[in-house]
Amino acid sequence: MVTHQIIGDPETHDTGPRAPAGHAPHPHPHLSPEDVAALRENLHEQRLFRQEQLVQIASAVPSRTDDLLRQSTAGQVEVHVKLAASARMVLSDVVAALDRMDRGSYGACHLCRRPIDRERLLIVPQARYCARCQQVREAGR
Repeated sequence: MVTHQIIGDPETHDTGPRAPAGHAPHPHPHLSPEDVAALRENLHEQRLFRQEQLVQIASAVPSRTDDLLRQSTAGQVEVHVKLAASARMVLSDVVAALDRMDRGSYGACHLCRRPIDRERLLIVPQARYCARCQQVREAGR
């Protein structure tokens, strides 16, 4: 019998064996240790990129005083605000994925608890949901 229980998941009350210090448990049967290492590296790179992006966006907001220039830059400011919000959201997702890796719950769908397909994680390493549950969530919006 196969269960999709996640080791250490407070919702399942499993306090099963933990990985040795410095090594996260490997709950995803479709991911090799090499896959996990590559995904972790990708997430670290994304985190750095988003942090740098937020710094650049913050420094790019114009501080002009001329009325004409203010009118023409109002749209730019709005774009920068939206870009910053998007970058913060992705950064939050990336940090959460790294945290799930550290806790050993990475790769499990937050809704159905089944493993997220390897191919999906390779494309969207910060994914919280399997493709089916993601479609259900998006259809409900």
